[in-house]
Amino acid sequence: MRILIDTNIVIDLVQNREPHSDNASRIINSCVKNENIGYISAHSLSDLFFVLRKDKSVEERKALILNLCKFFKVVPENKDFYTSVCNNPDWNDLEDGLQMKCAETEELDYIITRDEKNGFGGASLYFLGKCFRL
Repeated sequence: MRILIDTNIVIDLVQNREPHSDNASRIINSCVKNENIGYISAHSLSDLFFVLRKDKSVEERKALILNLCKFFKVVPENKDFYTSVCNNPDWNDLEDGLQMKCAETEELDYIITRDEKNGFGGASLYFLGKCFRL
């Protein structure tokens, strides 16, 4: 499968957030082992660098970003992604909308996320532990 990893999945693994870290590890390792083809959005990389600043040193965060770039295809975003999300009345969450736009542009099979309550309506999603086709 070709899957986009949402930012919260990487954070689950890096911060060892229970009870989600084991599932996050399985999903991410499946991409590292080429069992799935993993994608990550460009904005997720900068979000991770910022969000993890309280827990990880600059060197640790840079190493994380380099590892993600090594094992995942990075989906670049441009202004058309942002205008598409902002002009779509069904997308109320910019970050979720950008994830959906990245997955749509790359024609990916799933978005791996735990954020099932916000702006992912209408996408094919795999929430950890449960598969949905909306």
